[in-house]
Amino acid sequence: MTLKHLRQLTAASAIVLTGNALAATELVVQYPYGGTFKDTFAQLEQEFEAQNPDIDVTFRAPYEDYEDGTQKVMREAITKQLPDISFQGLNRVRPLVDRNIAVSLEPFIAKEADFSKEGYHQAMLDIGTYNDEVYGLPFAVSLPIAYYNMDLVRQAGWDENNLPESWDEVIELAARIDALDEDITGMVYGWQITGNWLWQAPVFSQGGAMLSADEKQVAFNGPEGQWALETFSRFFKEAGMKDYSRADGKQAFYSGKSGMWFWSTSTVTNAEEMIGDSFEMKTHVFPSVKEGGALPAGGNAIVMLTKDAEKQEAAWKFIKYATSGKGAAIVALTTGYMPPNKKANEEYLKDFYSQHPNHFTAVKQLPLMTDWYAFPGKNGLKITQVIHDHMQSIASGERVNEADQVLKDMAADVQKLLPN
Repeated sequence: MTLKHLRQLTAASAIVLTGNALAATELVVQYPYGGTFKDTFAQLEQEFEAQNPDIDVTFRAPYEDYEDGTQKVMREAITKQLPDISFQGLNRVRPLVDRNIAVSLEPFIAKEADFSKEGYHQAMLDIGTYNDEVYGLPFAVSLPIAYYNMDLVRQAGWDENNLPESWDEVIELAARIDALDEDITGMVYGWQITGNWLWQAPVFSQGGAMLSADEKQVAFNGPEGQWALETFSRFFKEAGMKDYSRADGKQAFYSGKSGMWFWSTSTVTNAEEMIGDSFEMKTHVFPSVKEGGALPAGGNAIVMLTKDAEKQEAAWKFIKYATSGKGAAIVALTTGYMPPNKKANEEYLKDFYSQHPNHFTAVKQLPLMTDWYAFPGKNGLKITQVIHDHMQSIASGERVNEADQVLKDMAADVQKLLPN
C-alpha cells in the first residue's frame, strides 16, 4: 500500500468514526510537460494532501504542450469532461476566458485576508487578469536565455569571460564552433517552442509588437520583424544551424554536439542533471535587447474550470497552495522556472540563486518582462501554426534567402485570420 493510499484510508476511517458521511473530495488536475513538471507535482501532491486529507488530487496524463492543453480543454468543455483545474500557458488563458470556460478567481481572492502579504503582488495578479478580473494565477514564469557549452566556447578561441551580448557575436561564435568538427553544430535556436515564443522574443526585444493597439492590424511586419526574421535566416546561412526538431536540438546540446542553445530558463535544472560532468554549462542573457525592448514572459497559470461549488472550494485551496511562497519555491527548486510569488524569494530561496548562478540569469532579466502575446479571436491557435509554418520554410532551406518575402506572406496570412 502506498503512502497516499494509507493517508486516504486513515482519513476515510476518521470520517466513519466521527459519523461524518462526507467522503474526500476528488480534485482532477491536468498540467503540461510531464518531463519538466513530474517531480514538481509529485512533491506538491504529497505535501498538499498531507495538509488536506479530505481532498484527493488526481492527475490526468500531462498535456504535450500549451497548444495541446488549450485544444483539449475546448473540446472537453463541449463534452463536459473538463478537469477541475488546468495549468494553461500564460498566452492561452485568454481564449478560455473569451469562451466562458475559465472561472473568475475574484470571489475567492476577495475572501482572503492579507492576500498581498502572502506574496501575491499586483504584477503577479495582472498576468492572469482579463476584463478586469483575475482568471489565472501564475504558477511558473520563464524568460528566454542562452545556454553555452563552455568547453566548445574555449576550443573556438572565444573569451569565456565575455559571452555574446548581440546576435552578430552569437553568429560569429557559432560559425567558429561549427568549423571545429563536422559532428558539431554551432548553435540551436528553439524557434518551434510553443506559442511562437521565440518569434515574439526577438521582435519584442527591438520594441516591436505582434498587432496594432486595437488588435486589428498586423504589426510584426515592421522594421523589428524584418530584423528578427533576417537574423533568423542568418542562423542557417552563416552560423551552421541545422533544421532540428525541438527534441533533436535539445539532444544536440545535451550530448555536447552544439555550442549554444537558445531556450527557456525552465529547463536549467534538467539540463544540469542530464549534462552532469560531461562538459561545463553556463547560461547567459538573451542577446540584442535594445533600450526600450522587452522579452515575453513564458510559463503557465492555474485556471479553475469546475463550476461545482464544493469542488471550487477544494480547487481554491490547491491553487493557493501551489502558488504560495512554498509552492513557488518547489517549482524553482525542481525546474528552472522563476517563482512569481514574492514570498518564495524572500523566505525560501534567499541563498538559492547565489549558489546556482545558472538559475539567476533569467532573474536578472526580470525588468525586461512583458506579456506573452495571445492572438485574439477564434483563430488564435491557427495563427500560431501559420507563423510556425512560414518560419519552417526558412529553416528547411526552401526560402532561407527570402526572409523579406516570407515576412510579407506571413503577415498577409495572419491578417486574414484576425477578427473583423
